[in-house]
Amino acid sequence: MTFKDHFSGHAEQYVKFRPTYPDALYKGIYEQVNDFDLAWDCGTGNGQVAVELAKRFDKVVATDASQQQIESAIPAERVEYFVSKAEQIFLPDKSVDLLTVGQALHWFDFEAFFKEVERVIKPNGVLACWTYKYLTINETLDGVLLKFFEHIETYWPPERDHVAAEYQTIPFPKEFQNVHFPDIFIERAMTAAETLNYLRTWSAVKNYKLKHNGEDPLLLIEAEFFKVWGMERDKRIVKHPLITKIFKF
Repeated sequence: MTFKDHFSGHAEQYVKFRPTYPDALYKGIYEQVNDFDLAWDCGTGNGQVAVELAKRFDKVVATDASQQQIESAIPAERVEYFVSKAEQIFLPDKSVDLLTVGQALHWFDFEAFFKEVERVIKPNGVLACWTYKYLTINETLDGVLLKFFEHIETYWPPERDHVAAEYQTIPFPKEFQNVHFPDIFIERAMTAAETLNYLRTWSAVKNYKLKHNGEDPLLLIEAEFFKVWGMERDKRIVKHPLITKIFKF
């Protein structure tokens, strides 16, 4: 299966360190959903969204193009995991009540994926896509992180430009009916080590290491970051602005 794979090499780290999404996200999405028979979580990654959807839906199909991601995904009742590209799924026509894509849409072939969305979504079904941008902690630590962000900026795959543009550059079909959704934040309490390990899951870091004989770009800021952070065991609130696009069919 050919696809742009930026995450299989560290699927277990992805499960451990990637952020989870706030209850407000799911609550806002569910307010638009009519029926809770079948949800498809596309680009499921570690399966965190699929597990949440299973609390409300009778059945959840969770797919990812990466075999390693599927093997590392979180098991849950009513969730069935499959290795599958986003642009071609085995689900029947007009069978999906909710289709979710968390932090993955920018990697897809838009034209092919949106055709598949139109095929599988039920009348009055919902497509919910979201992404999050650079994290923020406080003014001092953000200043240290900025050095790292600038250092790796050229190592992002080009698809990440859509994230920087808050998904405004993704060509959603005009016939997709957009539903307003307020901007919210992912917030989680993390140690300094957990924060740096999360940053190590980024595709830009992976690309940097490939081009620099395995050198870790976090070493640029690690000592200063720990010094500014303070006590190693102290936890601070790490925030990610969450950009959400919801469409009703």
